[in-house]
Amino acid sequence: MALDGIRMPDGCYADGTWELKMHVTDLHRDVSLRVTGEIHIGGVMLKLVEKLDVKKDWSDHALWWEKKKTWLLKTHWTLDKYGIQADARLLFTPQHKLLRLQLPNMKHMKVKVNFSDRVFKAVSDICKTFNIRHPEELSLLRKPRDPKKKKKKLEEAEEDDLELEGPLLTPGSASEVIYIGPVKGSIYSSPGLYSKTMTPTYDSRDGSPLSPTTAWFGDSPLSEGNPSILAVSQPISSPDILVKLYKPQSLLDKAKINQGWLDSSRSLMEQDVKENEVLLLRFKYHSFFDLNPKYDAIRVNQLYEQSKWAILLEEIECTEEEMMMFAALQYHINKLSIMSSDNHMNNSEKEVDEVDAALSDLEITLEGGKTSNTLGDITSIPELADYVKVFKPKKLTLKGYKQYWCTFKDITISCYKSKEEAHGTPAHQMNLRGCEVTPDVNISGQKFNIKLLIPVADGMNEIWLRCDMEKQYAHWMAACRLASKGKTMADSSYNLEVQNILSFLKMQHMNPDPQFIEPITTDINPECLVSPRYLKKYKNKQISARILEAHQNVAQMSLIEAKMRFIQAWQSLPEFGMTHFLAKFQGGKREELMGITYNRLIRMDASTGDAIKTWRFSNMKQWNVNWEIKMVTVEFADEPSLSFICAEVDCKVVHEFIGGYIFLSTRAKDQNESLDEEMFYKLTSGWV
Repeated sequence: MALDGIRMPDGCYADGTWELKMHVTDLHRDVSLRVTGEIHIGGVMLKLVEKLDVKKDWSDHALWWEKKKTWLLKTHWTLDKYGIQADARLLFTPQHKLLRLQLPNMKHMKVKVNFSDRVFKAVSDICKTFNIRHPEELSLLRKPRDPKKKKKKLEEAEEDDLELEGPLLTPGSASEVIYIGPVKGSIYSSPGLYSKTMTPTYDSRDGSPLSPTTAWFGDSPLSEGNPSILAVSQPISSPDILVKLYKPQSLLDKAKINQGWLDSSRSLMEQDVKENEVLLLRFKYHSFFDLNPKYDAIRVNQLYEQSKWAILLEEIECTEEEMMMFAALQYHINKLSIMSSDNHMNNSEKEVDEVDAALSDLEITLEGGKTSNTLGDITSIPELADYVKVFKPKKLTLKGYKQYWCTFKDITISCYKSKEEAHGTPAHQMNLRGCEVTPDVNISGQKFNIKLLIPVADGMNEIWLRCDMEKQYAHWMAACRLASKGKTMADSSYNLEVQNILSFLKMQHMNPDPQFIEPITTDINPECLVSPRYLKKYKNKQISARILEAHQNVAQMSLIEAKMRFIQAWQSLPEFGMTHFLAKFQGGKREELMGITYNRLIRMDASTGDAIKTWRFSNMKQWNVNWEIKMVTVEFADEPSLSFICAEVDCKVVHEFIGGYIFLSTRAKDQNESLDEEMFYKLTSGWV
C-alpha cells in the first residue's frame, strides 16, 4: 500500500498504525514496533521477541508501563483497553528481580522475588521457600534512615553492614541467589514445605530437622548448603554491629520507622523498590498463631531473633532486672546453639524416649510456659479477695497508697475499708473492661505494682494497685489482663496466665546459691548481650556477674524452651506489640501518638507515651478512610466515633494495620493451612 509509510501530524501512520516505543532491559536496547490499538498485550510481546531474534527464555518477562507505574499482566487486554498510545514508553523486563533480604536475625540473603506480585503474595512465597508457617504475620519494611548520617555516609555504612554481617548463606558461589516462587525452567524453584502434617518436621527440643535436608527444603538451594542455619541462632560476632545499627531515640523515632512498611496489596515495582535494594523481612503483626516447636523451628528462631534485636536496640523498653534475664537467656541460647551445631556436624543421633518427648511437647505452649492441670470448678466463676493497697494519683497531692479489702468478681474490682464491710456498699468500684494494664515490678525491691488506666467519658482514670507478694501479684495481674478483654477468671487461659507471670518473675530472681555460679569467662561478652544503656551504667565485669547469676534460673532449659521463654518474656513487656504512628486527632490542636496493637487503638501523649484513651476492636462497628484528606474514621458500638489524620505516614499503612489485625483474629485451628488472600485484600486494600 502506497500510503502505509505516510505519517500524519498526530504521529500515526495513514493505515492507522503507530509506533510503540519499548526498552528491553536485559539487552539495553530500544525497540519500536508498528501497532494498532486493537492488538493485545500478548501479541505485542510476541512481535517484540520475533523482532529481537535472540534465542533466550523470555517466559519470565512482562511489560511495565513506567509513566502509570503498572504491570501489563492481562495479556488478552488490548492497548486501547489499557489506554496506551504513541506517547507511552514500555519496559520489557523480567518479573523476578534481585533483592537483598535482611531476615529478622539481621543476616542478609540474596533472593530473586517476583516484582509483579502483590507484596502479600511475594511474602507468602518467601515464607514457603524458607519453611515459615503463617506468612500473613510478616511483611517487608524499608530500611530506616538514620537522620544523623548524611546520604553518602549512609550508603557507605550500609555496605559496611553487609560486609560485617556477611550473607546468611549461599548455595554455591557468592554470586548465586535463591529464587522465590515457581520460575519456569529454574533448578532453584522451590515449593517449600508448608502444609502442616501429623509428622513432626523438627526436633522439639533443639529445633533440628528430623527429615533429610532434601525433603526439608525440596529443590531449593538451601538444601545444598546448611539449611538448619535459619533455625539456629548465631551469636553476635562483634559489638561493632550493635554500634552501627540504627537505634530509635524516642517514641517519635519509633513512629518514623513504621513509615517504611510496604503496601501489601501493591507490587514491589509499583512502590519504587529497585533491583538489588535492601528490604527487611519482619514479623509485622504481633499475633503469633499456633506456634509449635515441632513444625516451627525456623519461625521460632526468627521470632526470637527479632525480639532479641528489639531489646538490644532499645526499640522496646524493659527494666534492669528484665534486661539481665534476657541477657542470661541469650547467653544460654548461644551456648546451646554452638553445642547443637557441633552435635549435628558429628552426625550424632539423640535417642529420646517417645513418651518423654510427647510430654515435653505438651509442656511447651504458645507462650512457652507449662499448661495447668487444674481445671477448677467450671460451674462457678472464680473470685479474688484480699487486702490490696490502692492509689489514685491526682495533681498536687502527696497522699500515698491506702489499704482496702478488695474483691475481684467477674470484671469488676470493689474496694471496702475493711473485710467486715465487704457485704455493704464499696468505697470504690472499678469496671476493668477496656482498661490498660501495665506492670511496675522490681523483684529486688519487692515492688509489685499494677497500673490501671480505666476508660471514662472524658479519657482514662489512673489507678495503682500494690500487692505484697509475687503470688498475689500474679493472680491479680492475670485477672486484670483478662478483665481488660472482657473475660473473667473462669476463662481457660487464666491459670496459664498466672503460671506465665510467676515463671517470668522467677527468671528475674538474683539470689541463687553462689556455689553454683560459673566463674566469669571470656565467652560472655556483655557488649553483645545487653543494650548500650546498661553498658554505660555498669562495668563489663559487673554485668557479666549479674548475667551469670540470672543464668542459674534458666540453666536447665532446653534450647527450644529457652527461645520460647524469651519470646514469652518479650510478650510480657508493657510495650510489646505496639506500633506507633504520628496522628492529629479531630478536635486536637497538636500531633499526638496513635498506638495500634492486636486488639485495640490507643491515643497517647507524644512526649511521655502515656495512654490518653483506648478503643477496643471488639467494640468497633466499622472504619472508613477519606483518601482525599487522608482521614481515618472509626465507629464504635457504644462510644463516639474516632477520627484522625495521619502525619508523616500514608494513612494506607494505618488502615492496613487495623484491617490486618481484624483478619488475623478470624483464624481458627480447625481451618486448613490455606490463606484467604481475597479476604485479606478486602480488609486492607484501599482506593486512592
